[in-house]
Amino acid sequence: MKIAIINEVSACPKNGDIVRAVEHAMDAQILNVGMKNPDEQPQLTYIHTSYMSAMLLNADACDFVVAGCGTGQGFLNAVLQFPGVSCGLISDPLDAWLFSQINGGNCISLPLNKGYGWAGDINLKYVFEKLFLDPAGQGYPPQRAESQAASRATLGKISKIARVDMIEILRRSDAEILKAIANSEDFVQVLEKSSKVGAEMANLLKSA
Repeated sequence: MKIAIINEVSACPKNGDIVRAVEHAMDAQILNVGMKNPDEQPQLTYIHTSYMSAMLLNADACDFVVAGCGTGQGFLNAVLQFPGVSCGLISDPLDAWLFSQINGGNCISLPLNKGYGWAGDINLKYVFEKLFLDPAGQGYPPQRAESQAASRATLGKISKIARVDMIEILRRSDAEILKAIANSEDFVQVLEKSSKVGAEMANLLKSA
């Protein structure tokens, strides 16, 4: 499983905690392609990281994205504007397990400043233990599994008809947003090597 970790500037001091928590929970290939410390450039906001998350998912560069912001709300709202993204706001281990079982999504938004106090890193470890404990999409409670699966499929169809594809989104986007993302070298390398679609996205970033 490939898991992308994409931190924006306000929450990047927690990057190491997230990496360690994911490594504790499972044996996955981690793509740590956002900010790692507050001094590095470019300075990415949740607007940038939402684009980055959607690009990786739509290019099949990763299976799952772990991101967020200070409260988790900004990134959640931003990333849900894009096609092919099913994201949940995850604050604790029960949130994580229920999101996995009921929603079967491919992205989570973590609140990484609000409420992140004593033992915040331990909470993260428990979050990822529960997030990846059982195969996603099994449903809860069990008698609701069939209905929940149908709702997930319907939501995926709505996402496709309600949005243009990622390539067209990039073509219509503010060049300043794309330039900042293009300067995130680790991200661009992963994107352009991922697939034909990913390479096309990377070229659009570089030409912005």
